Amino acid sequence: MTGVRKILVLGASGQVGIELQRSFAGFGEIIAADRDRVDLSIPDQIRDAVRRARPDVILNAAAYTAVDRAESEPELAMAINGHAPGILAEEARRHDSILVHYSTDYVFDGTKEEPWTEADPTHPLNVYGASKLASDKLFVAGNSYSGGNKTRFAVVRYGNVMGSRGSVIPFFLSLAKQGVLPVTDERMTRFMITLEQAVELVWRALDDMVGGEIYVKKIPSMNITQIADAVAPGARREIVGIRPGEKLHEQMIGIEDAAHTYDYAGYYKILPAIHQWSDDPARISGGAKVASDFNYRSDNNPDWMSVQTLKEWIELNREKIGKY
Repeated sequence: MTGVRKILVLGASGQVGIELQRSFAGFGEIIAADRDRVDLSIPDQIRDAVRRARPDVILNAAAYTAVDRAESEPELAMAINGHAPGILAEEARRHDSILVHYSTDYVFDGTKEEPWTEADPTHPLNVYGASKLASDKLFVAGNSYSGGNKTRFAVVRYGNVMGSRGSVIPFFLSLAKQGVLPVTDERMTRFMITLEQAVELVWRALDDMVGGEIYVKKIPSMNITQIADAVAPGARREIVGIRPGEKLHEQMIGIEDAAHTYDYAGYYKILPAIHQWSDDPARISGGAKVASDFNYRSDNNPDWMSVQTLKEWIELNREKIGKY
């Protein structure tokens, strides 16, 4: 992080944004920006924030994250998660900024017995997943237009941060005393990542990136029933069904990306399929290529978090857990 004067954090009021500000304090002037209002003026707000800050580094944690609402408000979700990143990339090139973009899991329903046939590649099932996938592609390809300046884009991908505002842990905690927890589907699984691990991945990207890489942290999974047992042992479960746009399992790497994915200690890296960048030794940087049928989903993950481990984490972090 030598030569960095200004660091712009977008989505600064969220838990990831707050932790980014804490973690990067002392490495440059931190400029925090968040949306003034959630409407179609978001792209203009993004443009104005970058032009005022003129940052050396941009950390983009801003997103429209309401999966169910996105199904009924697709125009707004696409404006924030799809169009605004295009404006952000344009402004980053204008100001010669390095940018790391926070992405999410792919959306995989997990209900088909044979979902991984060549004729049936995985695709996002909802507006939220589609809009975030579009922004991933935009920032990967955006490295083609950087010219001779220092602008570079990379993406970090992980699911909901443990205990983040509006996620399942604070939701279950808010209902624990009632003795009944609404569970959407007992087969549902989720990746489990801490706030510190999420920010660590951003540091990894900044230290390692050549441009166009997608970084995926290796993290454990849990079944939704295990999460319920950790939050409220003995509570009765009421099966309520999956909400509009909600997924059964989370997917970080699909089989279609296996040909360009490399394995490292603690993380995977998906290299760009364009311009033969996935064969670039500087981008590969010592990684081992994964198997041709590799995919990384919360239901086929070899690493699982125990109920006891989550119980202990909740007790240690209760004051940091967001509200639902």
